[in-house]
Amino acid sequence: MEYVLGFLVLFVVIILIKGIRVIQQAETMLIERLGRYHRTLTSGINIIIPFVDKPRPIDWRYVRTDPSGKNHYAITRTQRIDLRETVYDFPRQSVITSDNVSIEINALLFFQVVDPMKALYEISNLPDAIQKLTQTTLRNVIGDLELDQTLTSRDTINTKLRLILDEATHKWGVKVNRVELQDIIPPRDILDAMEKQMRAERDRRATILTADASKQAAVLESEGLREAEINRAEGEKRSKILVAEGQAEARMRVANAEAEALKAVALAVASTNGDPSQYLIAMRYVEALKEMTTGANKTIFMPFEASGLMGSLGSLKELWQTIK
Repeated sequence: MEYVLGFLVLFVVIILIKGIRVIQQAETMLIERLGRYHRTLTSGINIIIPFVDKPRPIDWRYVRTDPSGKNHYAITRTQRIDLRETVYDFPRQSVITSDNVSIEINALLFFQVVDPMKALYEISNLPDAIQKLTQTTLRNVIGDLELDQTLTSRDTINTKLRLILDEATHKWGVKVNRVELQDIIPPRDILDAMEKQMRAERDRRATILTADASKQAAVLESEGLREAEINRAEGEKRSKILVAEGQAEARMRVANAEAEALKAVALAVASTNGDPSQYLIAMRYVEALKEMTTGANKTIFMPFEASGLMGSLGSLKELWQTIK
């Protein structure tokens, strides 16, 4: 009796262990009843009928790259489907562009299972199918682009890949959120040509910058010389104007002074009933004789009219005494 009771207790414990399924958050499990899909378990505690309801085993095959760089398949057996976003790193593959350049591309795929039933029953091996679809789609997209477009249009390629893959994997219950190209590696000879082209472009830019700097310096120097010449000419102009104005003012004052002197002499001579013009002529002769006798030459040539002048010196003396 005790053995029977113990057997019943053990059977109940086994039934409880087999009939209770605890599902973690962001995970799910597909239950089949007698080989047919029955329901999808959600996170938390779930009760199933032991030996009648069984979790559907899942064999997913991945392509992994070992440290040596070789690719090999790895099979993962599980009963639970992860509903979180998954990152799948595809191995590097060779792709040919439209201008017949073979390049190697490594891509990352971010996808999420949104319908576990479709992910399990609509496709036999979801990761392998996504990988093959991504590889063929990547070849088609890159095959329509040239090498330069491939190197400079990563965002365009990523967007186009995401749209195509998301549409194709929708029937598998998968949502493709993002596709990223990690590495785009052209052949060695193409890299050397690109490096030479880049160096030549940099040299060209440096030459253009140097020429522009020299041109700007020459323009600034010429503008500076022009401004200096303009300032110098303006200064000389103003200086000459000031000198001319000073000379004109001096001459005006001298002329005014001489006019006043002549007026005074004319009034004085006229008061003595004399001729002012003879007085002025006699004064000019006296000044001229004075200048002639100041030089080193002692020989003096007197004009014929000087005899009349000498005769009038007596009258000039009398006139001068009269003015005093």
